[in-house]
Amino acid sequence: MHGTYNFWLVALSLVVATLASYTALDLSGRIAQLLGSRQRQAWLAGGAMAMGVGIWSMHFIGVLAFSLPIPLGYDFGITACSLLIAIAVSYFALRVITRTTLGMPRLACASVLMGLGIAGMHYTGDAAMRMQPGIVYDPALVAASIVIAIVASGAALFMAHTLRTEDQRHVVPKRMAASLVMGLAITGMHYTANAAANFLPGAICGAAGGVDLRWLGTTISIFTFAILIVTLMLSRFDARTASLVQSVSQLNSRIVYMAAFDSLTDLPNRRTLTEHIERAIELGKHGKNLFAILFMDLDGFKTINDSLGHTVGDQVLSTFARRLVDCVEAGDTVARLGGDEFVILMRHIGLPEDAQRVAESVLERMRETIWVDERPLQVAPSIGIALFPRDGDTVEALLKNADAAMYAAKRAGRGTSRFFESDMNEAANRTLLIQQALHEALDKGYFSLRFQPKFYGRDGALSGAEALLRLNHPTLGQLSPVEFISIAERNGQIVPIGYWVVGEACRQIRRWEAAGLTTTKVAINLSPRQLAQPDLLATIQDIVRAERMGPERIMFEITETAAMHDVRRMAEMVHAFQKSGFEVAIDDFGTGYSSLAYLQRFRVRQLKIDRFFVDGLDTHDNEGAAIVSAIIDLAHSLGMNVVAEGVETVSQREKLEALRCDQLQGYLLGVPLEPDAFAALLGKPGEGARHAAPVSA
Repeated sequence: MHGTYNFWLVALSLVVATLASYTALDLSGRIAQLLGSRQRQAWLAGGAMAMGVGIWSMHFIGVLAFSLPIPLGYDFGITACSLLIAIAVSYFALRVITRTTLGMPRLACASVLMGLGIAGMHYTGDAAMRMQPGIVYDPALVAASIVIAIVASGAALFMAHTLRTEDQRHVVPKRMAASLVMGLAITGMHYTANAAANFLPGAICGAAGGVDLRWLGTTISIFTFAILIVTLMLSRFDARTASLVQSVSQLNSRIVYMAAFDSLTDLPNRRTLTEHIERAIELGKHGKNLFAILFMDLDGFKTINDSLGHTVGDQVLSTFARRLVDCVEAGDTVARLGGDEFVILMRHIGLPEDAQRVAESVLERMRETIWVDERPLQVAPSIGIALFPRDGDTVEALLKNADAAMYAAKRAGRGTSRFFESDMNEAANRTLLIQQALHEALDKGYFSLRFQPKFYGRDGALSGAEALLRLNHPTLGQLSPVEFISIAERNGQIVPIGYWVVGEACRQIRRWEAAGLTTTKVAINLSPRQLAQPDLLATIQDIVRAERMGPERIMFEITETAAMHDVRRMAEMVHAFQKSGFEVAIDDFGTGYSSLAYLQRFRVRQLKIDRFFVDGLDTHDNEGAAIVSAIIDLAHSLGMNVVAEGVETVSQREKLEALRCDQLQGYLLGVPLEPDAFAALLGKPGEGARHAAPVSA
């Protein structure tokens, strides 16, 4: 008995097989992402149901595509058995392809079992027709169909396992191509098995009165597409939901982390440190354990940050943080409070000397050069130490007192450590008062200038003056520059103050000129913080122009230490100042890196010998004279004139004159004068320094 095929149903069977294959690939990716056993089992069961229905429906649509010249039907029970076989095979396939690894022995075994299962489903479906006499099968074609089923299963399992992860490039097009190959293989197996079936002449279908073929074909087509499409939609929706949940979870974890840790150094932040100190206090109260707070910040860091940029500054902070961690023991806490402020919480120390030992370790470690972009940088912390319970029994008190000790370390010379002492709070409170006074000083006119004269060494004539800043506060009184300049430098107030000094010096020069006096060059100090400003020269030029003053009337002094911090940049700045008409001097020469090569690069107009060497003329006699003579000869060889500052004795003046020092400055010759008092010197151009008695400031 010969049958015929319906082309459209054959094509429909291929579409169903392809869609079922794509569903299997998509489900394998979804299941591979799941970690929870319950959710994974649920998707395995649901996915096996959808995939099994797809394979089974492809088989029956293929059967329906084949028609015989006799009434056909299918036994419901046997048909249900074939569906269960398809679902079981699908469950098995999903379990295999979603495993982490799939070796060749496992793949071969799974391919055979799955191929036999698919073949079993097909031939069980044929048995559901209950043909009388029974269907006669061609052994060769049956064997071929089973081989095709096994090979197709192996290919399907391999491709599905390979494409199960979602993070591959072009995963969707790859799955579509693979599902088409899998669909062709499955349909090829089906129609090979169909070709193996021979229906004998006169045979009848014993299940012709069973399931109606029209109803069966329509129902299978509709429900199969519905089940597969809904399964795909649920898989995609669940995947997006899971991705969203994962993203929210990661974001929440990041927020929690950012709330507790510093993003630059990955150290605990102030909030976390506070919690750790609170726990240490509670433990300390019950167990009477001693612990220490080491409060520190980096001396000179603001200059690095302003002059070299925040990127370099961030690298310095990160390096410092790593070195801090290396200096403490497990269980201690290293935290960053912000900026260049760091704190170490040392738990369970036996003696105060333990804290001192760690502080010295930090200072020693930070003496090592930090290299950033092949640039050597030197930074060192000042460290304040507070002990529990001696120096406080609250977080606020301990941090405040450790901070006060840190400022005491700065006042002691920086790059050192100090334990908290009760009188340090008085110093800290005065520092706070001075900070407030500095905020008010510019607006309320508390600043003023004094002018200390400089004299030629050869004849004692007036050669110039240095403008020195003074602060007279209505409640704090006359403040020493030593007291307020360092505070203004640390908090950045020195920048606007420095611009005020330039403007006020220009205004005073014009007042002297208006009085008919012959004026002289005025030297103004530039602080490291000012030198870090990228628009320093342009701002100064604007100020000088606004005051109708020529640049040749102003000289700027830069300390040697500041000049050597970034030699290349400083050399460029010095040359820019000189090109604009300003003269530049190196102040405090001899205290830093004193190098002929550096001086050649700067080519400044003037060199000021630090008062330490001037004092040495009396205290070290011949040795002191030899050092000063070498500095003067060095400067003269480079075309610079030399100023000796801090001249306070007659013997110092005489020795400097004998060594051919160009200019002298100091209290022996003239103290810093108010503008009117300095005007009196300007009115005596013919008189020398030998006849100028020191005038009270």
